[in-house]
Amino acid sequence: MFSISVSGFPLYNTCIMSHYDLCLAWNWEYDRDFVHLLEAACIKNGLTFFSVTPENLESTLAGLSSGELTFAAFFDRVSESDSRFQPLVDQQRQSQVFRINPQELTLWSADKATMHLEFVSRKVDTPYTILLPPCDQQPDLPPLDLSPLGGRFAIKPASLGGGEGVVLDATSLEQVLTVRWQHPHEKYLLQAHVTPQTLEGRPAWFRVLVCDGAVYPCWWDQLTHIYTPVQAEQHFRFELRSLYEIARRIAGICHLHLFSTEIALSAEDRFLVVDYVNDPVDLRLQSRAMDGVPDTFVASIAGRLARLVAAHRFSHSLL
Repeated sequence: MFSISVSGFPLYNTCIMSHYDLCLAWNWEYDRDFVHLLEAACIKNGLTFFSVTPENLESTLAGLSSGELTFAAFFDRVSESDSRFQPLVDQQRQSQVFRINPQELTLWSADKATMHLEFVSRKVDTPYTILLPPCDQQPDLPPLDLSPLGGRFAIKPASLGGGEGVVLDATSLEQVLTVRWQHPHEKYLLQAHVTPQTLEGRPAWFRVLVCDGAVYPCWWDQLTHIYTPVQAEQHFRFELRSLYEIARRIAGICHLHLFSTEIALSAEDRFLVVDYVNDPVDLRLQSRAMDGVPDTFVASIAGRLARLVAAHRFSHSLL
């Protein structure tokens, strides 16, 4: 017996074998609006939708184990923060279902040191960066020349998210040595500070969302974290076409279906990727939270993900 759930709420128990086109695993209360949009997009595209939250995780695993429940596609937005979902993620990987943002790609692309090397090899511009090995592997560093970083630079752990362990305005080697010991298993990046151009009174700093080939560029205020969509006329007036080109190049590197990145236009007219690949993407609606994503973008992303699953279902049916 397992529990059927719509948008995370168990409804009833059944022994009837059930197959769903898309399973979404989530646990963040602020994801609820996105979940409703994704479910509606699935219905619009003739897809069935199943939602897994902590409330019905156990019964879902039981249904999968017994064979009474199956999925054609799986989207994990929870395992990063809740290890209880790892058995579900592992089961879906072993079942070889179509996975949106497979966990192994998410973990690989979350490593900023790895991404930096990938970007350099693929000619994606980044600020001048020095990579440091983990402190527990190499406690004593060779002499470092920090002068190319300028007077200010950021110290970033390679794999921690949410700004954890980041120092944005470092100025000395002593700070680097101290910070390394705070997370001794982490590789670190020392990244030159970027001062963006000012375009009509607005810093040319952008957060760009990417979903299955579609690019959603926004002006992004570093202090308030408020998104403002880049308007069509601004693309031409400020020659911002590179935002699309760079975002799609990054997609070709990380192979994620959905992610965000940050790009700044420097005083030297260089588009520099300053924050490489972010997943999971915060998809709170701007109408609900000041620093949320514009509602039209979230709705569009939900629609694209549903169509991606529908396209996979169609191609799979031809095999």
